Amino acid sequence: MSAGRSSPGGAAGGFSATASLTDRRPPDLRLVALALGTWLSALTVLHVRAPQALTAAMLALVAVAVVWRWVGRSGAWAGIAVAVLLGVVCGTTATAARLVARDAAPVAEPAHAHATVTTELTVRRDPRRLGREVGRPPSWLIPAWLETIRPDPAGAGADPPVRVRTRVLVLTGDPAWESVSPGQRVRATGRLAPPRGGDLTAAVLSAAGPPEPVGDPPWVQRAAGSLRAGLRQASAPLPPEPGGLLPGLAVGDVSNLDPGLRDDFFVTGMTHLVAVSGTHCAIVVGFVFLLARAARAPPWLVAAASILTVVGYVILCQASPSVVRAGLMGSIALLALASGRVRAAMPALAATVTVLVVVDPQLAGTPAFALSVLATTGLLLLAPRWRDALRRVGVPAGLAEAIAIPAAAQLAVSPVIAGMSGTVSLVAVAANLVATPVMVPATLLGVLTAVVSPLWLPAAEFLAWLGSWPAWWLVLVARYGAQAPAAIVPWPGGWTGGLLLAALTVALLVAARHRVVRALVAVVAAATVIGALPVAVVSSGWPPAGAVVVTCAVGQGDMVVVPLRPREAIVVDAGPEPAAADRCLRDLGIRRVPLLIISHYHVDHVGGIDGVFRGRDVAAVLTTTLPEPELGYGLVAEAAAAAGTPVQPAHTGSSYLVGDVSLTVIGPPYEMRGTRSDPNNNSLVIDARVRGISVLLTGDAETELQQALLEEVGAARLRADVLKMSHHGSVFQEPEFFDAVAPAVVMVPVGEDNTYGHPHPAVLAHLERNGARILRTDLDGDVAAVVVDGALAVVTRDLPPVPAP
Repeated sequence: MSAGRSSPGGAAGGFSATASLTDRRPPDLRLVALALGTWLSALTVLHVRAPQALTAAMLALVAVAVVWRWVGRSGAWAGIAVAVLLGVVCGTTATAARLVARDAAPVAEPAHAHATVTTELTVRRDPRRLGREVGRPPSWLIPAWLETIRPDPAGAGADPPVRVRTRVLVLTGDPAWESVSPGQRVRATGRLAPPRGGDLTAAVLSAAGPPEPVGDPPWVQRAAGSLRAGLRQASAPLPPEPGGLLPGLAVGDVSNLDPGLRDDFFVTGMTHLVAVSGTHCAIVVGFVFLLARAARAPPWLVAAASILTVVGYVILCQASPSVVRAGLMGSIALLALASGRVRAAMPALAATVTVLVVVDPQLAGTPAFALSVLATTGLLLLAPRWRDALRRVGVPAGLAEAIAIPAAAQLAVSPVIAGMSGTVSLVAVAANLVATPVMVPATLLGVLTAVVSPLWLPAAEFLAWLGSWPAWWLVLVARYGAQAPAAIVPWPGGWTGGLLLAALTVALLVAARHRVVRALVAVVAAATVIGALPVAVVSSGWPPAGAVVVTCAVGQGDMVVVPLRPREAIVVDAGPEPAAADRCLRDLGIRRVPLLIISHYHVDHVGGIDGVFRGRDVAAVLTTTLPEPELGYGLVAEAAAAAGTPVQPAHTGSSYLVGDVSLTVIGPPYEMRGTRSDPNNNSLVIDARVRGISVLLTGDAETELQQALLEEVGAARLRADVLKMSHHGSVFQEPEFFDAVAPAVVMVPVGEDNTYGHPHPAVLAHLERNGARILRTDLDGDVAAVVVDGALAVVTRDLPPVPAP
């Protein structure tokens, strides 16, 4: 996953196996110290050049010799210090060796020169599609090994290719790349560019054309690709949310995961469910283990079958960092079980981390790897003690374990999550607690669907249908958990925020060993929740009380919300992306939309329509009479038909009363043809009256439509307190139109750093000279006009109300 919010299931399956072995002897920290030294040094060296890395390795080796000579091997702390320094030697040396290959001249020089080259590549992972915004051309990102490179030949007699072996990222807009498979060797021509740094990627190749296959992928990868494709095919007949979720739960394939559901999983700390980790590996291997034991297989056969399952499942999931870690640790445990010598869990985890980082230093900088290892650490160190503590106060064993596992894992990964996202989830533990019971059937049914799909597709579709039921439960948990008041709270991001939360967590764990501190923490936590929850429920701070109209920050597009009553609003346009539209309405608490108005069919106004319909009752859709462009018209028609919502074209002069809001369509006064943009100039222009405040909603009306309104409607009829700026403030505006409207507040929906020059400075200057207060979503975020003590005021997301001019 891309890294997601959390990975608290890192090795949940390993908890039960190790909990019974818990003893009170001090743990041996030497392997842990070795792992930490290896990991942190590799992470540091990834951000330097090869010569500095080699120097650091030599200095670490000298430090080991000094400590060994002057401190000796006596004493636990001396052993830990030596282990840390040895880890630094391992991490820096392994990383430096790969930096030498990364920074080699045959790749680095053409990359810095942005040269065009011909390459042979071995695909490492499935292509990841980028740019899913409606109406924009898609692109793909493909991690690959660069095998050979040579300058693009200008003619015969070109230099022979140079053999290399380093990582590159292929960025392309050619859809032919979507069909390449991991392990496949291809030839491609494109322009090299330097990478952003911080990892082992040597260059970025912008491929202009399709790949030229040089050979087929290995049969193992072909088989894994066939199983993954079969799982997607069997899940296709399911409803979109569970159908896109099931492959993610089984093998980490989130290519069809609903964007809104992805956001919900992020908010509720459930992203780890679709980022294959130790939990998934333990479920699959445990199933095979139990089947073998039930068949009375000898121990060596049970262990062999389990290890083969680990290897097969890792390949099926494309050997992501967390899966490799889980598979390696599971193999260690299974070998120990077969030989009768069960090793301590923490040293086994530490050895796993050390080996993996030395073999592939890039893992040291991978968020998913960090989350997975930290979650496993929490499960091994905290969960057994918390489970036992809960059992001592009378909590049943099963419930105690169900509470301890997600709580320990979530606490362990919270510092990393806070640093990555700048937020802390307050519902993650509860959401994972109710989600955990269905993980086993969902994962097993998804994997069985993949295995059966090449043999008998109808049977695979039946298994996928069975798997959709636990998947639906997870959808509901994520959806309603994300809607909880104050589900996430802001926190300082970056290293500072992560280290701050880590320090607070450690301090709390140490202090909580004292009974008085535990009681104090419990009282403060309960008081905070009890005190804050009613405030969050009654007034979450957004939308502000007395809101008349809200303009949401949805990027370079329009989305306006007119609140009616709690959880209900009129929505005007849907912005360019479903996730942004859904976020806007979720933050406003809107669950019912009596009327959705589509001003016109450009994708920056309708691309997010699925986000409006997502989980909401949309009673009716009102649209312009011009069904252009066809793409946008099709999006609206398809979304409305899927929900059974009637679509009605609006005609000039029509009036509508929705709750206590009156709407009058005042434009276009006639069909506009032959203009600079016919769709823009046939936008619905609506005069909305909300509790005594007039709001003029103008769609993307340009000069031609504005002049027609002045002529046909008259300046007096255009007067409004609040103006929704037309066409994001483009230069194509009629100054006399603004003079006629004479707004006190102007809302400008516009994307940050857009390439169109919106809003135009001259347009803003004209409005400011007339005394209007201008709010821009690119600068202010979500903005609202409110009525405070009978007067009009404006509110931005993070600031209190300010009186309008």
